[in-house]
Amino acid sequence: MAVGGTLTRFHPEMITSHHKTGSTRPNDPGGTAKMKAFISYSHEDKAALKRLHTHLAVLRQEGRIDAWFDHKTLAGELIDAEITKKLDSAKLILLLVSPDFLASDYCGKEMKRALGRHHSGQANVVPIILEPCDWHNMDLKNLKAIPKDGVPISQWPNENSAFLDVVQELRRVLEAVEAPRADDQGLTTGLEAFVQPKGHRHPVNKGFRVKREFDSIDRSDFGDKAFGVIRDYFESAIKEVDATVCASGRFRLMSETSFTCTIADELISDDIAHITVSRGDPLVGDDIIYVFAENAPPGTAHGSLTVEDDGYELYLESLFGISGHNERFTPEELAERLWKHLFEQVEAASI
Repeated sequence: MAVGGTLTRFHPEMITSHHKTGSTRPNDPGGTAKMKAFISYSHEDKAALKRLHTHLAVLRQEGRIDAWFDHKTLAGELIDAEITKKLDSAKLILLLVSPDFLASDYCGKEMKRALGRHHSGQANVVPIILEPCDWHNMDLKNLKAIPKDGVPISQWPNENSAFLDVVQELRRVLEAVEAPRADDQGLTTGLEAFVQPKGHRHPVNKGFRVKREFDSIDRSDFGDKAFGVIRDYFESAIKEVDATVCASGRFRLMSETSFTCTIADELISDDIAHITVSRGDPLVGDDIIYVFAENAPPGTAHGSLTVEDDGYELYLESLFGISGHNERFTPEELAERLWKHLFEQVEAASI
């Protein structure tokens, strides 16, 4: 059995079924096209597929990958023809390799077709080794298998660590593919795109930047926008968590300048990970404050950041917390770092 997949989280029923070719990331100001992906797996490994979806939460929230899987095939459609069509249009093909995968004639046909597209430069094929099997004696031996060193996920002391390694490797693949596309088209990326309003963006000349002075209003506006980016990021991610069968999430606005989130493992009755993020007081140098507690009261913090500039652009600089002192962030980067740390708390509590 095969599933052309969004590199997303949770069970396949969560994934929307209406995707447009060449669509862009909803949160990507540069308009980078989503990567079309196809996942080939054995029906016996459905549980591993669900865990992969869970661990790829951030990539899905970012809109990095467009999705298709065979559950979306409409009544009356020729299943084999539809699967072949989706496999042939995918730019990234993941093979969930296990003894059951290698024993499946159907998966074998998909793997052969996928490797043909890989060798012709039409797609990237990435084997994900689920369990020990004889994959080293197949054509797969010439590909870089993940997780690290091709060690099967089932042999890692903590499978969450193995899936995290898989996610990090896939992110590198995506970034390697996306970077040339942004450069070639002269797209605005990173902080420049965040600062410029829609409809007023211009291609970035990477060899020339205009120096300028930023006043207190510029800094205050940037701090407000940064908090909004982080708030929206967490609200979207928590909705996805809350939709899964293996975890639940809660997002609550405490005020216009503060929100709190909780993630709980379905197998554990107690809440196991919390965060409260607030818009700080620029007058005392704290523009963004976070606390790893639910409904944290004012005056408490596990970390804070201030808005700074380098004479060319504004950014967030860490004063203390999970990142090093003076570490620099865009709002999007900070949101991702905080979400990752929250998710690591869930993993640690589940061990």
